[in-house]
Amino acid sequence: MVTIDREAAPATAVAAVPALVAALAGRRGAALALGLLPAAIALFFRDPDRRPDRAASTFLRDPDRRADGGGHTTLDADTVVSPADGKVMYAGPGLDGVAPEGEWQQVSIFLSAFDVHINRAPYGGRLTDVTYRQGKWLAAYKHESAHLNERTDLVVEREVDGHTRVVHFRQIVGLMARRVVTRVAAGDEVTTGQRIGLMKFGSRMDVFVPPEVRLLVHAGQRVVAGETVIARWPSSGAPR
Repeated sequence: MVTIDREAAPATAVAAVPALVAALAGRRGAALALGLLPAAIALFFRDPDRRPDRAASTFLRDPDRRADGGGHTTLDADTVVSPADGKVMYAGPGLDGVAPEGEWQQVSIFLSAFDVHINRAPYGGRLTDVTYRQGKWLAAYKHESAHLNERTDLVVEREVDGHTRVVHFRQIVGLMARRVVTRVAAGDEVTTGQRIGLMKFGSRMDVFVPPEVRLLVHAGQRVVAGETVIARWPSSGAPR
């Protein structure tokens, strides 16, 4: 059974009006055809279950991986997962005008209208900043969309072996997307792969990690939110 996010209700209701009018007018064929639109919109808001612990199955021989009492793989503190379904547009050094100040590595993911649009935390820890900014609706694949479009910037911090690790990630609406929905706030504790919100109708997500983190994806690669490992910190010892 496919779960549909609650944000689908208003858009689906509006899209169903033409089908309802056609049905009331006795135009059964037209009503059936028009009924495909609200069904398609509802499907856009699908929210499939994801198992973040599956991401670690990529690293079966990694000494930092362990199994819990139930025999499931547990993500360690070094793993960064994809925050969105889509295609990697860019993976490399932080781009000027896109990355936050300082030295970062960047992974940018483009979501088409056909991708799942539920967003997830790429890294677990405490959210120290969640900032929404109004903006334009440029095509999400354009360089300038990162700082001109409507967006929410999120910063998560985590203490590992006495050092503070920081991951900055960003929800960015696109040409079709007209609203970013963020369901977490500064001060919240999140786990790696946890749902944090969604973006409506085609958009982009950027993830920024420190220079010492090893990127594991490349431009053109398809990624799955909460499951595809996109980066790894150098081994820190036992997972936590």
